[in-house]
Amino acid sequence: MTYLLLPFTFLALALGGAIFGFFYAWVCSTMWGHDAADPRVAIQTMQAMNASVRNIVFAPAFFGATIVLIATAALAFRSGRRRAAMAFAAAAVIYFSGGLMLTMAVNVPMNEALAEITVPENTERAKEIWSTYSSKWQVFNQIRTVASMATLILTGAGVYTLWRTAA
Repeated sequence: MTYLLLPFTFLALALGGAIFGFFYAWVCSTMWGHDAADPRVAIQTMQAMNASVRNIVFAPAFFGATIVLIATAALAFRSGRRRAAMAFAAAAVIYFSGGLMLTMAVNVPMNEALAEITVPENTERAKEIWSTYSSKWQVFNQIRTVASMATLILTGAGVYTLWRTAA
């Protein structure tokens, strides 16, 4: 069982880093770029980006992080490394609630509603649609970014704890 702990630990760290980086990029560049663009373009590109994110490259980090973190916590616990197990378990709970579930409950429905919109030719109407969408979407994205950062930090703490106990 202990031999599985190392690969699961690295996988948990990689998936946590990937999902944090994904959400973080939306905070510090993507949404600011959309907000600076013509609102008609912002709506169109956001619709395209939201449609493209449902793919085989994104899915492992988004859906798999919780599963891998739980498995890593269980493996650490069964190996007698309870502190590391607690860090991995806390990371799983935080990502599941503040990343995965928040996304499914708020951001995805907002994205689906935006997908139904035909981009108006009127710039003022497009600006109204975009600013309403963007401001709310960004608040929840910042929450899931912080949750994902906490997940990555806790995963790192779990790795560190494993290393310290192994040394």
